[in-house]
Amino acid sequence: MKTDTRPLIGVTADTAMDGLHRVHQAGEKYLTSVVHAANAIPVIIPSLPVPMDSQDILSQLDGLLVTGAYSNIEPRRYGGAPANSAVSQESTHHDSQRDNTTLQLIPDAIALGIPLLGICRGLQEMNVAFGGTLHATLHTTGQYQEHREDKKAPLAVQYGPAHPIIIEPEGILAAIAGTGEQMVNSVHMQGIDRLGAGLKVEACAPDGLIEAISVENSKNFALAVQWHPEYRAEDSLFSMKIYQAFAEACRTRHDQRLPRHH
Repeated sequence: MKTDTRPLIGVTADTAMDGLHRVHQAGEKYLTSVVHAANAIPVIIPSLPVPMDSQDILSQLDGLLVTGAYSNIEPRRYGGAPANSAVSQESTHHDSQRDNTTLQLIPDAIALGIPLLGICRGLQEMNVAFGGTLHATLHTTGQYQEHREDKKAPLAVQYGPAHPIIIEPEGILAAIAGTGEQMVNSVHMQGIDRLGAGLKVEACAPDGLIEAISVENSKNFALAVQWHPEYRAEDSLFSMKIYQAFAEACRTRHDQRLPRHH
């Protein structure tokens, strides 16, 4: 019997209703990016009403991918408006079960030294998990350019290059891709307001919005980005560099977790 030596990467799940039944789902673009860009095996982590023990889950994994989603984090999670307020209602639907799961998975993964890559909602969740706050509706602040996608446009246009980011020197992202600017897509309504404690800014948009963060003094790879590198990752050298750095950390974790027998 052949033993697969590829790392196992947990992929966070959203919840949604299918008729009268609640389902747990992860976008195909995230799953295929794990398979093709990271050369790993994706394992979907459900967001159950009572979350599974995150340390039990993480002990079986070599990495964690915290995905984007159509839902937004409940503002009450970061001291914002209650769910029935106008601001909360405008910030689209929420997914309390996902919040319960990811806001525990993220700090536990960091503490255990599990490589972590956060994308879009995943960046926002990392910030909230470390005590930071969010702008629930960026477009109403008057401080930032439009970061929302045109939902009537074709997918390739929605996820096409939207604006540059300026990479901060001497960070994880600079080590991966160099300093200077990179073009990224922009498919989000919310963004970081106050940065969480112990987090470091890795890149910003020209309007000043934080576009990438890392965990200071992390035991392992811990990076989150506001854009969507998983979309057609193999077509972008920048995206592939991010995934390859994440994958390398996951392979190291895999080899340490399951040492090869000779």
